Formats: sequence, C-alpha cells, structure tokens
Amino acid sequence: MVEQQVNVKDAPSIDVKNLSYSFPDGTTGLEEVFLDLPPGSRTLLIGANGAGKTTLLRLLSGKRMAPAGSVSIAGVDPFKFGLEGVTYLGLEWVLNPIVRTDIDVPTLLSSVGGDYYTDRRDELVHILDIDLAWRMHAVSDGERRRVQLAMGLLRPWTILLLDEITVDLDLLSRSNFLHFLKRETETRPCTIVYATHILDNLATWPTHLVHMALGRVKKWGSMEELNVMSEPGARVISGNSRLGELVLRWLQEDLDERGPRNGKRSEGKTYETLEGKGGYGAEKSH
Repeated sequence: MVEQQVNVKDAPSIDVKNLSYSFPDGTTGLEEVFLDLPPGSRTLLIGANGAGKTTLLRLLSGKRMAPAGSVSIAGVDPFKFGLEGVTYLGLEWVLNPIVRTDIDVPTLLSSVGGDYYTDRRDELVHILDIDLAWRMHAVSDGERRRVQLAMGLLRPWTILLLDEITVDLDLLSRSNFLHFLKRETETRPCTIVYATHILDNLATWPTHLVHMALGRVKKWGSMEELNVMSEPGARVISGNSRLGELVLRWLQEDLDERGPRNGKRSEGKTYETLEGKGGYGAEKSH
C-alpha cells in the first residue's frame, strides 16, 4: 500500500512566547519560556525530574491556564477556546482506575469510539500487540499500558502531548509504537511533543529537541541545528548514539549547575538559547 504524503503546513504549530508560570503556593514552575515548534514536527522534551516538562505540557494542553498571549496552538489559545484535536496523555490519564477493574478490552475500546474508528482501532490493537480476550484486572502493568495507549490514541488528533507514558512497554512494543507515531505525522497533518527519559530507538524519530532545566528552556532547535543528525549513509540500529550522548551531557550539566539537593543553586551560569528562528545566542543570569 502506498502511503499518502501530506502537506505539513496543514498541521498545527506550537508557539510559546515569554511563558512564566507559578504554582498556587508561589513556587516557580516555568520562567520565560520561548518555543516555536513548526507544523508536523516531532519534538522530544528532555530534562531531569522537576525540570518543568509536565508543567509545560499541561499548559500547552489547556489543562492549566497560561497567561494571555503566551501559548498558541495553531494560532489559538488552547485554554480560552478548548481546542478540538489536542490529546494529552499524562499521569492522571495513566492512573485512571477503570483500567484496573474486571472489564474486557473490546468494551474499553468501544467506550472511546472503537466502533466508529474501526480501522484505527484494529491498527492500534495490532501495533501494540493487544489480546482482545484480556481482562484488565488480570494483566501486567505493561499490558495494561498498551490498552491505555490504544484508548488514548484511537480518536484522530492533530496535537499529541505525551508525558512519560511508555515506561511500562517492552522494547518491541515501544519501537512499534514510535514507528506508528512517526508515520502519523508523515501521513496526517499532526504535531507531537513527547517528554521521555528513555532514548531507545529515538535517534531518527524526532525532528526537534527541547532541553529544559529548573523551569527554563536552555536549548532548543531542530536536529540539524543541534548537530545530532545521523551521519549520511550510516545504518542506525538501536538509535542511541549521538542523541544519547547529547542528552547525557545536557543532564550532567544540569546536575552540575544545580548542585546538591540540599544546597543552593549556583549563580552566574550561562544559558544557551535559540533566539527566535535565527540561531544560538548566550543569555547570562545575573
């Protein structure tokens, strides 16, 4: 079957301008975040625990209210207008208690549109290697996660925001899942942001990277701009090499900058940012 190619310009963009966010207790969640993720992009959101990744994804999805004018999805404020087609799969979705009850897979898939989107349902069941005879109270966490992913992705989306939702998948299931997501962006007008610590099979998956630390975006750009593209003609097997090395270096820099958890954050560090669409600049904290 020949897959139809799409015009990526029809996919939604994600624009973030000077986004700062504080939690109800007054602590800072995000500080002066700028991003410009183009239509049809697949972005990896990289950072240590507490870097601000979940906060950013929840603001992009409209689940938390961002300051007016700071977040735009396809040119629209997601909180103000409640956009259709934005799917956020994060912690609260994963912890949904219904998927731990004595219920069968076909009933769950039917409850989210499986009888209408039959082709997508069957494709996801195949890709995620789901047994339709499973009873959800009697399966493993990894098997349960496959069903949850099928439920979350069954209805077609145009923006997909994923927050560490593949941690229970085995290597093969995760690889098949990533291939499915990549093909979605190549055959439908859609855009993905994926926060993860697991880099297996990802070297050729993203189009863009965003590096977050302590509520700020330290670096972001395309794979080409960040110089992590695979060498021309190179055969990529595991997909870990250059991307993995870059991310490990970023995380070590973050740890060195942060210092001991009970200590104080060091001052005078230099943050590299991508200024607008042009290139990299230096922004020094004072």
